[in-house]
Amino acid sequence: MSSLTHFDDAGAPRMVDVSDKAPTRRTARAEAFVRMRPDVIARLAENPKGNPLDIARTAGIMAAKKTADLIPLCHSLPLSNVDVETRTHADGIHIETMAATTAQTGVEMEALTAAAVAALTIYDMTKALDKSIEIATIRLIEKTGGKSGDYRRADTGRE
Repeated sequence: MSSLTHFDDAGAPRMVDVSDKAPTRRTARAEAFVRMRPDVIARLAENPKGNPLDIARTAGIMAAKKTADLIPLCHSLPLSNVDVETRTHADGIHIETMAATTAQTGVEMEALTAAAVAALTIYDMTKALDKSIEIATIRLIEKTGGKSGDYRRADTGRE
């Protein structure tokens, strides 16, 4: 068997069989950062499409629920919670997401997908003000549960 779990011995892609694993509580948090000019940040509240941060929160939650439809070998999970928070900074918007489940596999992809889609939504809703907006970071902050145990990234968040 290959050490890369999404490939069989011949190198063909496959979904990992988790049927023998017991369901356990699992959580994951991810973050993204959307870099933009201060004048764009100042105009967020007057956006004619609605508040980009509120729409991004909803989009992130919806995306987490559709992760298995977007990522080819990802398992469909019964999510028990998804949250998306945004914080405005002088140079952009910090997005932090959380996903939780009790299942046979983890929710890292759901938390990452929520962060990515929330960031893309902010871009979509503000691109008329500035085409140079940049999605600078999408990464896992931490995960809990499962066979591989807990993980926490050392360099996370923005103050």
